[in-house]
Amino acid sequence: MHSPVTKVTGFIALMIVQIILLALFWLFVRYSDGALPSDEGRGLGEEHVSKYPHFQDVQVMIYIGFGFLMTFLRKYGYSATGYTLFLAALVVQWSILVKGFFHMEDGKISLSLESIVDADIAAAVPLISMGALLGRTTPIQLLFMAIVEIVLFAANEYVALNIFSICDVGGSITVHAFGAYFGLAVSLMLRPGKEQNEAGKYEGANYTSDIFAMVGTLFLYVYWPSFNSVLADGSGQERAILNTYLSLAAATVTTFIVSALVSHENKLDMVHVQNSTLAGGVAIGTVCNLLVGSHGAILIGIIAGCISVLGYRYLSPRITDVLGIHDTCGVHNLHGMPALISAIASAIFANLVTKEKYKSELEQIFPAMAGAPENSSSTIILGGYERTASAQAGYQLCGIAVTLLVAIVGGILTGVVLKYTGMRKLQKHEHHQDELHWEVPEHKDD
Repeated sequence: MHSPVTKVTGFIALMIVQIILLALFWLFVRYSDGALPSDEGRGLGEEHVSKYPHFQDVQVMIYIGFGFLMTFLRKYGYSATGYTLFLAALVVQWSILVKGFFHMEDGKISLSLESIVDADIAAAVPLISMGALLGRTTPIQLLFMAIVEIVLFAANEYVALNIFSICDVGGSITVHAFGAYFGLAVSLMLRPGKEQNEAGKYEGANYTSDIFAMVGTLFLYVYWPSFNSVLADGSGQERAILNTYLSLAAATVTTFIVSALVSHENKLDMVHVQNSTLAGGVAIGTVCNLLVGSHGAILIGIIAGCISVLGYRYLSPRITDVLGIHDTCGVHNLHGMPALISAIASAIFANLVTKEKYKSELEQIFPAMAGAPENSSSTIILGGYERTASAQAGYQLCGIAVTLLVAIVGGILTGVVLKYTGMRKLQKHEHHQDELHWEVPEHKDD
């Protein structure tokens, strides 16, 4: 057992991290020009203000949607919502710094509403990873994992978007795939011994906790079109909203049907409804601003919903039995496999791109397929400009391949540190309980 001194030391370490962030912001971060007073009397730039509704929607997804989705564990509701708030608040600050270091001007990081939106999206990455470890880590372990993961995520995102120049406006490759497989790799390293591979005493839901988790699902469902479209512009943003909505709708219908077909006694499984209904939002993410057509968006949603339900029903138990990975929230089925579907779809639709179809938007969506801009010397795009459609398709596949490599290797190394260093580790009987770190009302055991 750990002593009160150990607990106090851990929280002091958390405060030290926040103070270090304070110092780094003081040294490196400055308001962008659009956030500063202007000689013309103009306040915050109009183009920044126009993103605020989307920013609010992304905030709701991160803090309410993700938080409540993970409250299905019947004795872990405080931790699910509380650690989501804690981790996201810390990661937003750290992400502004880390991503800003890749785009510094005169040794300073420019702070704007866009950088906050980017940081909010980055916060989804460790929250997805947390879902694969839910109930089996301490706050200090989550903190360490998030700090390392954001550094690797930012580096991988920079390579994918700026060097490979892939299209991934909804983040299915750089956000969902990375977060899912990083978390699964950490979970692999923290897996229990064979004699303890069975589910924990509190690793399950009750009627009330499932309803709270369903609230998270509904928030995510409603605001997912904003998450996918926040980084898109012009007509591409409208297509992202339309395609995401249709894909979500198709995935939802498919989930209900397939869940009833494969579940015991042909009854609906709440786990499927809470998670697989959202798989369409992930699967359409990378291609949501492309000309996939309404039928294409619906087809992607159907495939995602079907694969996600089958993953929960058949693949997850097999992964637990064979590899010992306890994917608590099923992130492989909600984020991992749908992200792979999105990556494959992006290669298919990239191969169909023509200048006649995309017109003036070609340079915005696929910069490497257009001619080199005047300031191209500051950007290093692998293979140069004026790519063919087939070459762009190849780079889309390279993007997901490198993302998986960085996420899995990085997750394994992070898991090794968490497992074999002096960090406090939870014992089997301590899993999935709020009482260890929270003051909770007295209640009878469920």
